[in-house]
Amino acid sequence: MERTILHCDMNGFYASVELLELPHLRQVPMAVCGNPDSRHGIILAKNEPAKKYGVVTAETVWQAKKKCPQLVLVPPHHKRYHDYSLKINEIYLRFTDMVEPFSIDESWLDVTGSLHLFGSGKEIADRIRETVEEELGLTLSVGVSFNKVFAKMGSEYKKPNATTVINRENYRQILWPLPVGELFFVGRATAEKLKQMGIHTIGQLAQSEPRVLTAVFGKHGSQMYEYANGLENSPVARYDEREEIKSVGNGITFRRNLEGEKDVAVAITALADRVATRLRSRGLKCGGVKVDIKDPMFQTISRQKQLERPINTASGLREAAMELIRSSWRMSDPIRLIALTGINLQDENEAEQLSLFDTADHRREKDEKMERAVDSIRQKFGGAAITYGGLMKNDIGIEIEEEKTK
Repeated sequence: MERTILHCDMNGFYASVELLELPHLRQVPMAVCGNPDSRHGIILAKNEPAKKYGVVTAETVWQAKKKCPQLVLVPPHHKRYHDYSLKINEIYLRFTDMVEPFSIDESWLDVTGSLHLFGSGKEIADRIRETVEEELGLTLSVGVSFNKVFAKMGSEYKKPNATTVINRENYRQILWPLPVGELFFVGRATAEKLKQMGIHTIGQLAQSEPRVLTAVFGKHGSQMYEYANGLENSPVARYDEREEIKSVGNGITFRRNLEGEKDVAVAITALADRVATRLRSRGLKCGGVKVDIKDPMFQTISRQKQLERPINTASGLREAAMELIRSSWRMSDPIRLIALTGINLQDENEAEQLSLFDTADHRREKDEKMERAVDSIRQKFGGAAITYGGLMKNDIGIEIEEEKTK
């Protein structure tokens, strides 16, 4: 039996949640941004009136204000978004236990086993949209398809508050004419490289020679080919069987051995950025940091430390990791591999007593707001859209992750 997969994507989630508390802003241009007091703050979400002025997610407040001088700016409330995300997924669970959250405002549902109870995939999608709007006052768009990728693309095809069905009969007509950059997990840099190869649409990608794509892009080339042709078949995880994450880490075996503190700092900057991004995407902070170092003779040391406060910022992870390495490794000794891991994880919304007078607390809060703004830019434009200057054109084998994270 063919699967029926839904992808549910909340419409302007942060802005919509804020409007529940601020209904007087519903008909005026409004946006949620990381720091409303700074013209360099980043737009995290916007309502429909702001969208009509051309305000877009991930642009600066200054750019948005040029388009819409009367734009009302609202600070984010991440705990509130987290709480609503739980309520939304509880509604999904009324229709199936196969619910896999993808981010705070997106989830996949496998409703194959529920069709005899609730009707077709489209009927279930429409019923979910009605229920969420009636009970929570929020809207969402839903894609219905036979795999996760096409369901995801269906939820983005028509917004806001819509259901789009992409099946085996119509996916070529709906998806193949779209620009190749619209394919799930094709970032801006990859799209540009595909265009240089004469591949401008998803259909052209689907009809390309797989061996050529693999030769140019490696494993990602064959993955793109499968996605474009509807061959993706990964399962939707059960909501209650999601494995509890005990640590979040990343490691790199370098193109050449690291030699000296400058090399080590470049490597740790990249690792800390990746680990922090993954922690935030999972709504987590780490209470400790672990570093593993392997030398050219494959001898390995492992060191860890507890942190004074749980963190999910690259700056905090980098600082802690460098302290560990300086205290346990001679910087003149060559390094083949480094792995950085956040340990002792906890929910990022867990209560934490902050000091009004601790400048370190304020710095951590400022760093987190800035890095969340970077997350928003990468979600829209791909991982290569913004990165650390020291990582550009490095010769130790650190590749800037290009693909979209959303």
